[in-house]
Amino acid sequence: METKWLEDFVSLAETRSFSRSAQLRHVTQPAFSRRIQALEAWAGIDLVDRSSYPTRLTPAGETFHAQALEVLDALQATRNLMRSHQVAGQDMVEFAVPHTLAFTFFPHWLTQINSDLQLPSGTLKTRLTALNVHDAVLRLTEGGCDLLIAYHHPSQPLQLSAERYEMLSLGHETLAPYAKAGADGQPLFSLPGRPGQRVPFLGYASGAYMARLVEVILKQAGEPLQLDPIYETDMAEGLKAMALEGHGLAFLPHSSVRKELRAKRLVAAAADGPLQLTMDVRIYRERPATARHVKPAVQALWQFLGSHSQV
Repeated sequence: METKWLEDFVSLAETRSFSRSAQLRHVTQPAFSRRIQALEAWAGIDLVDRSSYPTRLTPAGETFHAQALEVLDALQATRNLMRSHQVAGQDMVEFAVPHTLAFTFFPHWLTQINSDLQLPSGTLKTRLTALNVHDAVLRLTEGGCDLLIAYHHPSQPLQLSAERYEMLSLGHETLAPYAKAGADGQPLFSLPGRPGQRVPFLGYASGAYMARLVEVILKQAGEPLQLDPIYETDMAEGLKAMALEGHGLAFLPHSSVRKELRAKRLVAAAADGPLQLTMDVRIYRERPATARHVKPAVQALWQFLGSHSQV
């Protein structure tokens, strides 16, 4: 049994809606339903009455709900106690960062921060955990990190309460199609493609944050695109590797292909315009008024970023 199943169940008990709880838990509704079913299989009894709307708990579910709240409260109290013992790590800033930003944005950004912040030690001590977007958000909301860095687009906002979390903008990023360059310097594959000739498409796995942004681009294209999906993965770095081998065309963040574009190993696979999308790169933290503890190093970094924020 996984603790996130308990958190899913508590959310469902509060919202009485599978779709709303799936949204709040940053997971697709089918995946959310499977996790509730897995919890019921573990408990050996139905916890949710699916014949009613709004959704309600069975009598066993009501009993289980009370116990789940106690278990989660006890776990959180234990976690807080353990974190209070981390005296030696008080100068270590802990980041949760989606994989793509961990590979591309974060190293360069940290170099600039160390140059501009001018700490007495010379270097900001950091611990980075690379996750998918859903788990990175959970890491922040569960108190497992100090700061979250993530992409933001109005069509796919992160479900973080502005009353509890504050945000700063670190810059912008463009998501666009790229493909391997041929001998003539032109892309092996390009969009919108030719009628009757499908373009091999390297895509993000369904449910991934980037997959939803690519869907936004495709919907605003204004004309049918001859895409032939042949490969998918959760990670932009995986798509870039496949594109570099000439397997197809992929939508990638510009920062992840900057070096390859300079070396002309990859080239833009469409003209500037509707087939690209601009995202914000944002950093989030729990507001000090509600946070259990604010590390001095985190506070110093946030104040510095606030004075240089782009919004």
